[in-house]
Amino acid sequence: MGDIQIPKKHKAAVYDKPGSISTKIEELDVPEPGAGEVLINLTHSGVCHSDMGVMLNAWRTLPFPTQAGQVGGHEGVGKIVKMGPGTENSAVKVGDRVGIKWMAGICEACEPCRAGMDANCFNGKISGYYTPGTFQQYVLGPANYVTPIPDGLDSAAAAPLLCAGVTVYSALRKANAESGNHVVIMGAGGGLGHLAVQYSARGIGHRVIGIDHSSKKDLVIDSGAEHFIPVDGTESLADAVKAVTRGHGAHAVVVCTAHQGAYDESVNLLRFGGCVVCVGIPEGDMKPIASANAGVMVGKALRIVGSAVGTRKEAIEAVEFAARGIVKTHYRVEKMDKLTDIFKEMHAQKLKGRVVIDLSD
Repeated sequence: MGDIQIPKKHKAAVYDKPGSISTKIEELDVPEPGAGEVLINLTHSGVCHSDMGVMLNAWRTLPFPTQAGQVGGHEGVGKIVKMGPGTENSAVKVGDRVGIKWMAGICEACEPCRAGMDANCFNGKISGYYTPGTFQQYVLGPANYVTPIPDGLDSAAAAPLLCAGVTVYSALRKANAESGNHVVIMGAGGGLGHLAVQYSARGIGHRVIGIDHSSKKDLVIDSGAEHFIPVDGTESLADAVKAVTRGHGAHAVVVCTAHQGAYDESVNLLRFGGCVVCVGIPEGDMKPIASANAGVMVGKALRIVGSAVGTRKEAIEAVEFAARGIVKTHYRVEKMDKLTDIFKEMHAQKLKGRVVIDLSD
């Protein structure tokens, strides 16, 4: 392999007015990889609803407000162009295609890390939030935590799997629903939801019930859902779910949307022994789940669990499902200068599937 030419400057999209939907393309210095790091020339980055939450300072759960100049993004794919000191025995090398996830790196020393709960690392670095994200052409990543991208999997198709894919895959595993069980996906036509339907129906063998706006029915059914229930025009979601589950309700409900109303309905959709998995985080002040009263939780032996992204092992597994053709991201590609418009479309809830940014000049 010949010498790789690395420029001194590169383009990045930054949040120039945090608290509002606004991005700006700036020219930044290409960083130098430190000990244990690799420098990646990114070609694509997915755009996630979480990016918008960080940009708008909409999540009350985050400890600090986003600063102006933050490079957002956490679904980046590209090739390693330089290895930092101490990476001689790394599993990756120059020329390898790898991905950057929401958790850009973990300490591997704290209690959550030792328990295998990567997303809860006390010292973790979050891509796009106080760590430079993937809306840029060059980014640093830990050699031991970047995700290898299998040969034959298109980079644009792989990008959304590094957050949306691994997040819903991990959530479905936490649901503990067996093959043949009924699983409801709330927000089934969104960026996370349409992937959740595929992992659930095609990867695990669940009988999937997709819930979303009627305009997203075709995408949800094409993704493998057995039934579709529109939120618009359905008087009772609980009755509609019971009608297709012999009157019992679902074994599990995975809430992919960030809409509080979906959470308030979620427990009502379960059968005895069922489980709600919380994935989407509503913006603004945190509120309890209206349907989760102690009487119904105890009486029906229900569970509610939270699921934030996934582990490095789950990320590799999620990407391999796509490499085998079992899961396919529904996406469109846009250039970096369209990022603000994409966020406006996302905020208006008009997106179907995912948007991927082409980071090339």
